[in-house]
Amino acid sequence: MVIRLNPSSGIPIYLQIVEQIRHSIEIGALVEGDQLPAIRTLAEELVVSPNTVVKAYDDLEQEGLIRLRHGAGAYVEKGNLAKSRLRRFREASVVVKETVRKLRSMGLSDDQSRRLFEAEWIEEAAAR
Repeated sequence: MVIRLNPSSGIPIYLQIVEQIRHSIEIGALVEGDQLPAIRTLAEELVVSPNTVVKAYDDLEQEGLIRLRHGAGAYVEKGNLAKSRLRRFREASVVVKETVRKLRSMGLSDDQSRRLFEAEWIEEAAAR
């Protein structure tokens, strides 16, 4: 598993770790039962504090994506929550692909489509 951190992104390091592991699970690069690197090992590889990795792993465990086993490490969870998230992600991926194809067939450029999507996203968020 490769995790690439960007310290200048403004996103906390632990969240970058969470997002990259979550994404690896969602796309199937990490599957049920896979063991994640040990906290110290990952901290050394990423040159971060072990507390940063602990925070990331705790967040992933709270989401139901991994399970921490004292003395045995962290594993991708076999529970329903992880399966449900993966299924929703794959279903959403199909919707996005269909939408991109439809927008291109309508003659919109990628930049126009992106701006349209972002504007709708902002409008929807503001309506909440």
